[in-house]
Amino acid sequence: MSAIEVILVDDQDRAIGRMEKLEVHQKGFLHRAVTVYVFNSHHQLLLQQRASGKYHCGGLWSNTTCGHPYPEESTRHAAERRLNEEMGLLLRLQPMFELSYYLPLANGLIEHEYGHVLFALSDELPQPNPEEADDWRYASLPEIQQEMAVHPERFTPWFLHTFARIPAEFARFTAAALAVQP
Repeated sequence: MSAIEVILVDDQDRAIGRMEKLEVHQKGFLHRAVTVYVFNSHHQLLLQQRASGKYHCGGLWSNTTCGHPYPEESTRHAAERRLNEEMGLLLRLQPMFELSYYLPLANGLIEHEYGHVLFALSDELPQPNPEEADDWRYASLPEIQQEMAVHPERFTPWFLHTFARIPAEFARFTAAALAVQP
């Protein structure tokens, strides 16, 4: 993994410094992150199976894409950049909510993130980067919830943690989209 710096933040998401990405995950420092959920017109979520060669959580299923803003990069731009880098999709994303979590990972790393969650609606098929994703699929929210209940080990810890909020946020997202249609 190349030396990529991420933004260290306080509990209000105010930038307080920067640090190399792997070191942040080793030390468990709070840092800014982006998480993207892309839905299709059938209200199915685009899932990605993380590439097996990733430094953590390789081979696990997760939300459409995630990552970290570079220092001086906006969260929306970072999310749109990562969506393109990982899944080959160029979409305009809608910020939905923010959350913070501290999740120890199986390999001793720690996800301690202040996450910005963004949504998009698109029927465009992904063209995943094989260094980022081994596979992808669409699934309904009830199907995902059922699979999580039976096989939580198949999913990334942050996706398991965040998913409980997604159905209500998706309902809010679709209601807002319908409200702006002519």
